[in-house]
Amino acid sequence: MYKVDLHTHSTASPDGGITADQYRRAIGTKLLDAIAITDHNRIDFALELQKKIGKAIIVGEEIMTTAGEIVGLFLREVIKPGLTPQETIKRIKEQGGIVYIPHPFETIRKGMHPAVLDELVDHVDIIEVCNGRAFFQNKSEQAVVWTRINGKIGAASSDAHGFQGLGSTYTSVAKLPTRETLLGLMDNGIPMTGRPSVRALLYPKLNRLRKKMKTRGTPNE
Repeated sequence: MYKVDLHTHSTASPDGGITADQYRRAIGTKLLDAIAITDHNRIDFALELQKKIGKAIIVGEEIMTTAGEIVGLFLREVIKPGLTPQETIKRIKEQGGIVYIPHPFETIRKGMHPAVLDELVDHVDIIEVCNGRAFFQNKSEQAVVWTRINGKIGAASSDAHGFQGLGSTYTSVAKLPTRETLLGLMDNGIPMTGRPSVRALLYPKLNRLRKKMKTRGTPNE
């Protein structure tokens, strides 16, 4: 079986901290077999690393819409934030991408409201039924119910913002996925979930603070 994580954040995200070397280590040691890098509103880091590592890296983007976040997977071009969910999905599909809904129903982390998701149901490919950082506001049970009622594919992903967040929450599938096979594999996949460490929960705040301090410490040119 192959371990696939469809939601992670590199150092290119304002609150992300996973480095290129750490992604290489995760793949090289089989901590995970395929990882989507889904930085906030950008894909440059993911594109560059995919060139170096190969198809084990899936190019994604966590896009801020006017009604919450949507992840596009297997993207070739960045999609700008601030569009409606409908327009964002349209642009993902135009690239042949896959529409993935992260942490649905959460209010803490800009998840899609149930009413909004109901309007998008025909255009959604995968729902995140387990988020590796969902601790203070865990909507997994509601997400599972919604997914089953609407006949959608569910996935477990880490939403890791640092290396120690990788490897405990992922979806186990029968083969290494490609754009063409991902949905079928995930439909028959097994969500694997682990309890997040305190550090995994705190990574976003720590990363933002670290970057802010680094910026302040940079001398003026």
